[in-house]
Amino acid sequence: MNSTTNKKDTPEIRKIDTEATEEFGLAYPMGSRMMSGNSNLIEEFESQLSEFVGKEDTVVVNYGYQGIMSAIDALLDRKDVVVYDSDCHACIIDGLRMHLGKRFVFPHNDIESCEKQLKRASKIVEETGGAIMVITEGVFGMLGDMGNLKDIVALKKKYQFRLFVDDAHGFGTMGKTGAGTGEEQGVQDEIDIYFSTFAKSMASIGAFISSKENVIDYLRYNMRSQIFAKTLPMPIVKGNMKRLEMLRNSTEQKDKLWEVVNALQSGLRERGFNLGNTQSPVTPVILSGGPSEAAHLIIDLREKFHLFCSVVVYPVVPKDIIMLRLIPTASHSLDDVEETINAFEKVSDKLKQGVYANKDLQLMEI
Repeated sequence: MNSTTNKKDTPEIRKIDTEATEEFGLAYPMGSRMMSGNSNLIEEFESQLSEFVGKEDTVVVNYGYQGIMSAIDALLDRKDVVVYDSDCHACIIDGLRMHLGKRFVFPHNDIESCEKQLKRASKIVEETGGAIMVITEGVFGMLGDMGNLKDIVALKKKYQFRLFVDDAHGFGTMGKTGAGTGEEQGVQDEIDIYFSTFAKSMASIGAFISSKENVIDYLRYNMRSQIFAKTLPMPIVKGNMKRLEMLRNSTEQKDKLWEVVNALQSGLRERGFNLGNTQSPVTPVILSGGPSEAAHLIIDLREKFHLFCSVVVYPVVPKDIIMLRLIPTASHSLDDVEETINAFEKVSDKLKQGVYANKDLQLMEI
């Protein structure tokens, strides 16, 4: 969506980002956390995150993608078995590619299949002496639906496993306080390893992992992407602390976000658009068409309607499907929502009429 964001939207954030940059510069501290890149501020930040998501301890990592890959690599050995949702993000899949033990996938949110894989995994770890980890997401970033955390947690009564949840899209947006999808479903305490990034609700850089103190202590000294790479720069840390403070002290931004989300999603559905089963601010609009049509359509949206959104085509989605993924924010207005819905109606009509099907179509002709 086109954004009305300006300096009046988040003056507190802009102020702290600027002041921290002036105080520390862009690069300080140098080195990895384990060597020379630690600070009292980042440790204080970790304590605040632990309190917010209801976990014993937290480690902040420099980037989400490499952070979660490295955490998966550190937590598993060849004796362990992983059971994971088929729609897990690429960072999880890449982390699992480094796993030397067994891994079993279950169809997206299919709890019956998840249990079947747990039975298989249980037999294997009885022989290997290893353990089982179940990995899923709080909110799936492509379709916007929630992971079935409640039913997965219920399986703990029958099987022994640790639950690892990537809640990148749930942190700050889901639950009464914004503590995430576990809070939304009433199972936050049963999430053994909670992961999220600052790149979504906090519009920043970095990520964090929260769990029991002994797990976090282990990760601090065993995640290769952190012990051999530079820590987060101090301006990012201080800026993230301010963002977290705003999340903790008020639900105003979250409430405004959901006002925009509800208006956008209900408005699109009323005009006949297919949004799948989204349960979050992630808003996929599913259309029929090929890659070349998608390219012309997205250019039309950007150049004629001044509206930006992500476009997803094959092989991420089936052939002849175009998915336009909208991410509304608290900085958008209801006027932005109406403008977006009207634009989508117009480009959808053009798509149905075959306007975008001409491969030689030039921008000026659209």
